[in-house]
Amino acid sequence: MEYIHEQPDWPKLHWNEAKLSPLLADVRHRQGRLLGRMEGLGFRLRTEAQLTTLTSDVVKSSAIEGEKLNAEEVRSSIARRLGLEYAGTAIPSRDVEGIVEMMLDATQNYAQPLTSERLFGWHAALFPTGRSGMHRITVGAWRPVEAGAMQVVSGPIGRENVHFVAPSAGKLEGEMQSFLDWFEARISIDPVLKSGVAHLWFVTIHPFEDGNGRIGRAIADLALARADGAAERFYSMSTQIEAERKEYYLQLERTQRGTLDVTGWLEWFLGCLGRAIERADEALSGVMHKARAWEKINAEPLNERQRQVINRLLDGFEGKLTTSKYAKLAKCSEDTSLRDIKMLVERGVLAKNGAGGRSTSYSLFEGEMVRDTGFEPVTPTMSR
Repeated sequence: MEYIHEQPDWPKLHWNEAKLSPLLADVRHRQGRLLGRMEGLGFRLRTEAQLTTLTSDVVKSSAIEGEKLNAEEVRSSIARRLGLEYAGTAIPSRDVEGIVEMMLDATQNYAQPLTSERLFGWHAALFPTGRSGMHRITVGAWRPVEAGAMQVVSGPIGRENVHFVAPSAGKLEGEMQSFLDWFEARISIDPVLKSGVAHLWFVTIHPFEDGNGRIGRAIADLALARADGAAERFYSMSTQIEAERKEYYLQLERTQRGTLDVTGWLEWFLGCLGRAIERADEALSGVMHKARAWEKINAEPLNERQRQVINRLLDGFEGKLTTSKYAKLAKCSEDTSLRDIKMLVERGVLAKNGAGGRSTSYSLFEGEMVRDTGFEPVTPTMSR
């Protein structure tokens, strides 16, 4: 089986511009509309939207590789690094801090050149202990010859699906120099297309022992930030790729076993990006709803316990809010939780649900807030 990196003209990738032109125009239109909408919002709303988007981006990029991150830890780490206010109390692990550092460097510092040293820094941040799971790996350097053949796989251990085999370690220095020279060259290619080509090219080389998928998506995000001309992120390509993970790997495998014409891959990439922007509209409507709700809630002062619990309700949870759950969340006694809840009910922030006695529960009263904001009614609730 010959892979594209084994063909004589590699890495001269090419594509049918006429075929991609309408797809690219549609994506560019969607980008412009989304960014225009966000520009019309205040700083606080944009900040909340960016925090939501970046959190999803980091969590989902790791989920594609089968790694589950704590979203609260990720959100806390991003908020701290961006100097944003956030009421969460989760303390991020080293693994979370590392991937957040990499993703923020890619998007916030998008204008800085992509170099081997920068990539080595990203890789070292991803693997702060020098291990991938139980296995020690080479960190902050291209994969060594002794690491053996690099297979790109998906699926659980013992039932892996091999999608392609990457170039040998002895070729990596030259392969990566060609890639980095191309990425930073002033060439006449739309930055959105460049993002799709760059991701494919980097994943094909697979220069590290582990973390190539996450770094490849960070490179794509860097190119997309250049396309937008802004560090603020309001849509997440990684979130959409995770939702289409099976098709993502299928497209990679099909392209690796095909010719140097990557039109098919770019068609899928542009379609996926368009769906990511469309999905952002749904996610950000929730952010704006939450912000408008706080405008109503903040009409009278609240204590920190009340703010913390209301935030959790606005974020959406399964179940109903009871005095015992409130006490657990706010780390207070049940007597204190009952006083807090009664105050919120009197102010019209919480509504008492039908059942009484020991089954009494509460939810956010949002009728007036919904009429003011134009959003559909939502009933955020609390899980056990």
